[in-house]
Amino acid sequence: MSLDKDPEGGEKRNLHRFVDFEGKRVLEIGCGEGRLTWKYAGASLRTFGLDPDLAALRIARADSPSGLRTKSKFICAGAQDLPFSSGMFDIALLAWSL
Repeated sequence: MSLDKDPEGGEKRNLHRFVDFEGKRVLEIGCGEGRLTWKYAGASLRTFGLDPDLAALRIARADSPSGLRTKSKFICAGAQDLPFSSGMFDIALLAWSL
């Protein structure tokens, strides 16, 4: 389990303040271990986390909250090789990826 880097919940609060995830299809580029993913995935219709680091994706899958496992999918790929068709997502996030 990864260290909680936002114990006050400010990151989650601000994400939801600026973006309405409710019922949306979300692509998170550079999801890593899923730390940020779990802060919004519950509100989304479906969330796809994309990262080239297979080890980080294994942790994300293992740490998936049981209620979000059917709503989230992790894919090993880089941002330059998006394996999706155009218009598939309502929201795309890049946080801590650059």
